[in-house]
Amino acid sequence: MPAKKFTEPWVAGFRTSVRSSTAQGWSVREWGGRVRLEVRPKGLPTQSIALPFDWGPNSSGDVVTRVRNIYKLVAEGHSLASAAEKAAGRAPLAQHDWTRAADSFKVQKLQHGNTIKLETWDHAYAPVVSMAVELLTGKGAPGSPADLIDACIRKWKPGSRMRQIRAQSLAQFLRHAVDRAGMPVLWAPPADLKQHVGAKAPATAVNQAGDPFTDKQILNLLAALPEDAAGRRWADAICLLAELGLRPGELLHLQVKTDPATGESHWWCSYQKRSGGGTTEPRRVEPMPLVDADGAPQEWNLLLRWQAGLIELPPLSSGNGAGDGMRTYLQRQPGWKALRAEMAAKGENAVPYSFRHSYSLRCHRLGIDAGSAASSMGHSLEVHLRSYPWASEAGTASAFARARATLGMTATA
Repeated sequence: MPAKKFTEPWVAGFRTSVRSSTAQGWSVREWGGRVRLEVRPKGLPTQSIALPFDWGPNSSGDVVTRVRNIYKLVAEGHSLASAAEKAAGRAPLAQHDWTRAADSFKVQKLQHGNTIKLETWDHAYAPVVSMAVELLTGKGAPGSPADLIDACIRKWKPGSRMRQIRAQSLAQFLRHAVDRAGMPVLWAPPADLKQHVGAKAPATAVNQAGDPFTDKQILNLLAALPEDAAGRRWADAICLLAELGLRPGELLHLQVKTDPATGESHWWCSYQKRSGGGTTEPRRVEPMPLVDADGAPQEWNLLLRWQAGLIELPPLSSGNGAGDGMRTYLQRQPGWKALRAEMAAKGENAVPYSFRHSYSLRCHRLGIDAGSAASSMGHSLEVHLRSYPWASEAGTASAFARARATLGMTATA
């Protein structure tokens, strides 16, 4: 073959990567325009096997990954030929192995370590784990963890939060399968999932966190909802989110308790959220009613209606969760479409969380301090100030105003 195939600049780095990923005696060479793996065990005859890759710089990364997987399988006791077959996905594991791995993973998540709730398993883990098992035990099973992850998250938009959650959940399952269920190490998930999750297209990028609604916007939306049973259920859900500052999923954890000291009934949210900032504890939730154009508070009597069993919430635990269910319903409503267009014209984004954000803004405008608002909303003061800039600015301005008042000074002195 032409000498240049061995002297081109990329070849040296390619071979070095193969050697660093394996052991002495492992190497690759060009053979008829394709890649051939050669293994020279000390004191034994040389073995070689053809790999299904073109000899060229564009294939070098995939070749290094394949050789590394073959090397690990050989280290586990497989022959070179058998290891190559398994690494190529042509020798899938038996169905009961993956099913057993999925069952043990569920037990691990629900009963050991940093345990999760069953509803979290059903929402964030079960769908993608079930899909993975189905793919791995069917015809044409994916031959690598990367291919499996791509196949299981393809239906969600690149860069979306749901795509990220599915990828992370599947990576946890694969890690468990390798570390605890005896699956070959070639099924270990990639350390970096960014290439699978992807990123939002710049042309359609928006503020996914959402912006707060005004009270008027919420009231107009409620008035535009259909007067059917579904419309009334979703209207009550929106009223609860807006007046109580809840996350959509917290509607499933809402209840009324009685203060033993005063006998007063009050809202209580039992939701616990784990995040980088710690765990959100169950909490008392304080209502902050909306006001109309004349400044009159809206008397929806939500607590009394809840106690009387007169509030029937829409289905919130099916599909991809409460927020997604609300988004799906609202996207079909003319009032929501008009509200989104109105906010988009100002560079703002309307999302189900916008009802929660409106609560924070309402608290700020009515003089509720940031710490109290944060406590009712179920997150730390640090998170509150970081998420809602008006709360931080208000706290600073109020502190200096109080100091000036103590000194008998005016704001412009």
